Amino acid sequence: MEITLKYTDASHSDFITLVSHLDADLKIRDGDDHEFYNQFNSIEALKHCIVAYHGNHAVGCGAIKPLDDTSMEVKRMFVFPEQRGKGIATTILKALEQWTKTLGYTSCKLETGIKQPEAIALYKRNGYNIISNYGQYAGVENSVCFEKQV
Repeated sequence: MEITLKYTDASHSDFITLVSHLDADLKIRDGDDHEFYNQFNSIEALKHCIVAYHGNHAVGCGAIKPLDDTSMEVKRMFVFPEQRGKGIATTILKALEQWTKTLGYTSCKLETGIKQPEAIALYKRNGYNIISNYGQYAGVENSVCFEKQV
């Protein structure tokens, strides 16, 4: 499967559409916790976004944003369920890591939920290590945070 990547920002219409599907999925998975997590997922400030295409169809996305002086935070990772297991998320993630490095940062950090086993497996498979929950996720039992040096 040939995947092409478009480097853009959060104003791109395909990115916005993919994120709306992500949010709908997370609302179901997170249940009562959704509003807590949703407050940290605004896309307006995202300037470093990737949309993955198979042919002319947007099939996945991801983004990074500065977290601190050395780390970018991976945000809004999503691949349509029927497209999972084809390496699309790994392709997006590796591109985000390279972009992080190009921008002069040395690590990627992220948070995902314990109710997202596919995401946890993706990050472990790609060399991310579990770290203490950071920032707004400190002490949140349903969150798992990861980091990878790039």
